[in-house]
Amino acid sequence: MTMEDKHADFYRSLRIRITGWLEKQPEGFRHAKFLLVAPDLFHLLCRLALDKRVPGSEKAKLAGAIAYFVSPLDLVPDLLMGPLGFLDDVAVAAFALNSVINSGQGEIAKELWAGDGDVLVLIQQIIATADDMLGAGVWKRLRSFFE
Repeated sequence: MTMEDKHADFYRSLRIRITGWLEKQPEGFRHAKFLLVAPDLFHLLCRLALDKRVPGSEKAKLAGAIAYFVSPLDLVPDLLMGPLGFLDDVAVAAFALNSVINSGQGEIAKELWAGDGDVLVLIQQIIATADDMLGAGVWKRLRSFFE
């Protein structure tokens, strides 16, 4: 199985898991929008990390976010929390992507974005609501780890 096949399998299983979980939740789950873009953010992290136009220093940030995303053991563990545990992964992905975009890779990110809407706006929305999604203590620890 190639790296691309593993990426596609993770992407598909993540989308199925999150969608299934959200269907069982009461209407109005506040952060559903951000959970639903988790697979798209993961996809973008991987595509940018493999793109030859992205500098190596930025790829290191992307690799850290990818590793955090796929690790079952993190600050809000997916194993214990289910798909709700992906909110911290979404925040970390947005934080890493924001850094890469601010380093001049915004057009490449837009080109590689497979999700709906403007990825740059979405990333800003996620970062702006990360304290609310995760709690200030968790978000502060995550940011300091990736800064």
